[in-house]
Amino acid sequence: MLDKKLVRHVAQLAKLEFDDATLEKFTSQLDEIIQMENELTKLDTTGVAPTTHIARQETALRPDQPQPTQTREQLLQNVPEQQAGYVKVPSILDNGEDAQ
Repeated sequence: MLDKKLVRHVAQLAKLEFDDATLEKFTSQLDEIIQMENELTKLDTTGVAPTTHIARQETALRPDQPQPTQTREQLLQNVPEQQAGYVKVPSILDNGEDAQ
């Protein structure tokens, strides 16, 4: 059985914040999903082929063939800021965490 403390912890790891009502709702819903999965694991699936695709269709992808491309210098002409041959973007880690 899931409890709100575990759901809150996982939400914090995902950088999500919920009010108490939403946390209660998610805890209940996640617990129901886990209980349903537990019931499904009890079924005997001997001889049942795994489902890999629900739609039977051929792939519509083109053959993978090398194509000419732009150079790094050509691509970097389109970026607003660069440093040492790389695209420079703003940091998204602002909670005192070290980038690793």
